[in-house]
Amino acid sequence: MTKLFEQAIETVRGLPAEQQDALARLVMQFAAVDQPALELSAEEAASFDESLAQAERGEFATEEQIRAIWAKHGL
Repeated sequence: MTKLFEQAIETVRGLPAEQQDALARLVMQFAAVDQPALELSAEEAASFDESLAQAERGEFATEEQIRAIWAKHGL
């Protein structure tokens, strides 16, 4: 294990169990270990398709909209 990965593990140990489990799932998915393929619901797939269509039409969020989203999340 690399030193950086060891640092990451130490950092995660200080997080609540729910966050630790979420991060563990992400690492395992990234490593493709013992995780089923992600399946989108019909609603998620439709939303994704609409997002792709918007991008193809050149419809992107304005800087003002992006700033509002960042502000909403304290960024």
